[in-house]
Parts: sequence; C-alpha cells; structure tokens
Amino acid sequence: MPVQPRESVRQLIERYKPPVVPRTYGTVFTDTSDFMGIGYADVIAVGGRHYLVLGDEAERRFGMEDPKFWVKRCTELETGEPRILKLEFSETFNQTIGQHTIPCYRSAEKEARILRLVEGDLRFMQGSSHRDERGNLVRVLHRVAGRRLDVIVEDIHTDHREYFHEAFPAILENYLGSCEAIAHLHSHGEKHGDIRRDHIFVEHTTGAYRWIDFDYAYDSAENPFGLDLFGLGNILLHITGKGVHTVQELGETPQGREALARITDDDRSLFFRNRVMNLRKLFPYIPEDLNRVLLHYSAGSEVYYETVPELLADLAPCLDALRRL
Repeated sequence: MPVQPRESVRQLIERYKPPVVPRTYGTVFTDTSDFMGIGYADVIAVGGRHYLVLGDEAERRFGMEDPKFWVKRCTELETGEPRILKLEFSETFNQTIGQHTIPCYRSAEKEARILRLVEGDLRFMQGSSHRDERGNLVRVLHRVAGRRLDVIVEDIHTDHREYFHEAFPAILENYLGSCEAIAHLHSHGEKHGDIRRDHIFVEHTTGAYRWIDFDYAYDSAENPFGLDLFGLGNILLHITGKGVHTVQELGETPQGREALARITDDDRSLFFRNRVMNLRKLFPYIPEDLNRVLLHYSAGSEVYYETVPELLADLAPCLDALRRL
C-alpha cells in the first residue's frame, strides 16, 4: 500500500532530474505487497534508492505477449540507470517429463541467493535484493543490453546447411560456456529453474551469453537438476536445428512429409512429443556424435544425462569435430 513519504514523486523528480520525466506524478511506495496497484509514474523506495516505474515487463513467446505485473521496468533516480524490479509473487505449477510430474514454484529467496552467488560473474544477469518495509523481497536487476539467443538464431537468413557450417560452431562454443555456468550453479547446490532459449541474452557490446531469471525452483526426487538438464537439451535442439522442427511443420510441405515418413516416435523429444529430436533424419550432414547428444533427450533414449559435466563431456568434442569439417 502507498505511504506518505517525506518527499513526493514530484520532489524526487525535481531532485534527481531523471532522463525520463513522467507527464503525471504518482505515489511513492515503500510497501510493494500490492504490486498490481503500482504503475506508471509511481516510485518504489527500497534499499536506500528510488525507482521510477515506467511500466510492467512482459514475456514474449510464440508471438504472444504475457504481462508480468510483478516485474516493473524502472529508472533508478539516483543514477538515471535502467533497472528491473521484481516484486515478490508466489505461484506453483507442475512440469511433466515423460512419466514424471515435477512440482515447481516461484521463490524470491532462491533468486536472491543466486544473485549473491553470481555477483561479478558476467555469465549471469546482475543485481541485488532488498526487503521493503513490509518484508517483501525486492530484486533490483541490471538490464542486460542485448538480444535473446533464440531471436538471433532465427534472424540468420540462410538455409540450414550454410547456417550449420558458418554460424553454428561459434554459437555452440558460447552455448558450452552457458552450460558451464549452469554447472557452476549446480556445484553450489543451486538450480536455474527455468532454462529456456529465451533466457539466454547475447550482450550487444561483448557478445557474452548471459542467463536471466532465476526465481523458479522445483523439487525432483529422481534428479535434483533434471529440469535444468532438459532445458539445456531443448536449447541445444533449437541452436542445432536453427529453430525447432515439429511434426506439424513437416506435414505442411512435400519435402517435410518425405522426412516425416522417416520419423518414429523414438525420434521425438521426451519433453515435447511434437518436436523432432533426431535432427540427422532432417539434416544428414549433422555429425553422428552431435546427433547422439540430442538423442539422449529423445523419447527413445534409455539413458539421460544426470549432470551437466556428463553433457559437456559428450558435447565439447563435437565442437572440435565441427571445426575440422
């Protein structure tokens, strides 16, 4: 709920002169419990700093935009720097892998721990966490100035063969570094929790691959890091195939229907049964060793990766082989 602070939004704007000046002035909040009630031109005061709210963040996937009302796009008034504030929000849901249902939940505390763990490690987004006056855990994040990896891959306007030989080796090399970053989390008993291809950003200035969003957590008796590993497999499928290839997509063209006739149930993803994991049946020039890594994530596999080092042990030699092609 809003409070009556010593300074109004107008006074804060006049004091700090941020690069973005709202047309109207809102309220200063030191309690973020009612995040739906915090909007444009309000100010969140937390951790000794003031953050001018410019709007809500949204997740953009599959051509749709999903507003995230607990995630605020802000300007830090003291510095004029862009910030993202994630306010405390709880939800639970289930993920299914094969025959296993895994309970998942959102945890501000878990994300705060990871932010402390990866401080200064530019393979990850950076930020800090602070309690507001009601004890809500607010994460103040530095925006990664870059583009999503999946968008970059899909914007390479070549056929798959040229992409695979010209662009893919460098992408795979950086992806291996992203896997090593996840292994670092696991070695400290932490999980990313929401590994997806739109959660790796490629920084404009450095080209560094950086993980974002750490607030999902899950409990798995089978393998404590299982969901993270399957997420890494889904990203590998996307960057190797220059997109995800589904049985529906293949059925739309004569060439695709010809390939589809070679696809069996075992060739599909264990995680998403409409996705083709055996990419060698679509692109026969993909080396067998690389394709074999992908098949560990297929419905026909009897052995799955249990740790990221196991994945890296199989995948790293594939990069050396690609460079010799």
